[in-house]
Amino acid sequence: MKHLLEKYDTPAPRYTSYPTVPYWTDSPTTEECIESLDKYLSPKESKLALYLHIPFCETLCTFCGCNTSITKNHSVEEPYVTAIQKELALYIQRVQNLKGKELSELHLGGGSPTYLSDYNLQSTIEFILNQLAPANDPQYSIEVDPRRTRVSQLGLLHKLGFKRISLGVQDFDPEVQRLVNRIQPFELTENITLEARSLGFDSVNFDLIYGLPKQSLDSMKYTMEKTLELKPDRIAFYSYAHVPWIKASQRLFTEADLPEPTLKRELYELGRSILEKEGYREIGMDHFALPHDKLWKAFHSKQLHRNFMGYSDSKTDVMLGLGSSAISETPNLFFQNIKLEMKYRKSLVDGNLPIFRGHKLTNTDQLRKQLILDLMTSWQVVVPNDLQNHVKGFLQEMESDKLVTWKEGTLIVTELGKPYLRIVAMAFDEKLQKSQPTGPVFSKAI
Repeated sequence: MKHLLEKYDTPAPRYTSYPTVPYWTDSPTTEECIESLDKYLSPKESKLALYLHIPFCETLCTFCGCNTSITKNHSVEEPYVTAIQKELALYIQRVQNLKGKELSELHLGGGSPTYLSDYNLQSTIEFILNQLAPANDPQYSIEVDPRRTRVSQLGLLHKLGFKRISLGVQDFDPEVQRLVNRIQPFELTENITLEARSLGFDSVNFDLIYGLPKQSLDSMKYTMEKTLELKPDRIAFYSYAHVPWIKASQRLFTEADLPEPTLKRELYELGRSILEKEGYREIGMDHFALPHDKLWKAFHSKQLHRNFMGYSDSKTDVMLGLGSSAISETPNLFFQNIKLEMKYRKSLVDGNLPIFRGHKLTNTDQLRKQLILDLMTSWQVVVPNDLQNHVKGFLQEMESDKLVTWKEGTLIVTELGKPYLRIVAMAFDEKLQKSQPTGPVFSKAI
């Protein structure tokens, strides 16, 4: 393991998109975004997903790489949710096929969506649902901070149709929690988990992170044991992305506090072995699910999908992002909202959609995007004939190290190669191969 880590643990994208954000170059105009949304929402059978970004948190978790706004002043809520409603209203006004469109997926992320008051949470969701129409068996989910989530919010969300909940946990060890500025006793997580299940949420996810400061094999074993006491249906077991050149808060601890690469991978392998002994199945990159969960069923039936919201059990044609920094996706476009919350609101006050950058996908981009998606959701991909020689050459050393193998024209990531999935995906990243970053851009792959 040490030899392979030394060779392959290099910076690499996470490939939540292709091209990756640093390589977005041909930015669409607002009119082109509207036209693309209209085009791909036009077919009756097309599926729409909506992502809602709530950036607010009361305290800063020092591991966090998300776009957040740290404040305990809850007066920020009302102007922000007003802006979100204005943003959707503008889209409905300008996108002919959006009003009344069936909503297949709705996801609230952040930040901490349960930072909002019950009233603001309800009014925002009801506004969205009044403009759109629920699909058959819609999938509504929300990320919650157990330290800030109230039982009344869970009841409200369930009445509005939410069946999935994702709890930010990260680690149960008190010393690790102290270093990442997230003191969260087990009882808080337990209470929210049990309350959600009693209300009827049918899928509970825990977010866990390996590679945090002062994590050890003993502390990881403890975290997994406490997790299994609550047996979430899904687990996202992420690698900590150390990017202090982007997130200055990560300088509150030093690189010396972080597990060295071999130990970091051992933390994952330990966690994985414990989870698999308890019946969890590894899915794609960093995710696990119990066999009854729809995520595992989607993986097993080759229906698994992945986008900026993470893995999902069904594919949507359009993902519309609302809120500061939210990213939208159609088959031929990516576009992102203004990141700074105040500037985002100002744009809407002026009557403008808050789009500030994006990328128009060429035919080649779309092909490579699909190849990377296939690889990320199934650990294998059928490689077109005209790309096989290049991909085989790029992965020749990984093939020699038995990290990948070929079966006719299909590239397959081996069990040994699963930790290096991001490196394998680089074989299809034409833009990265043609133009290497001149400075730090991506976190380490492992």
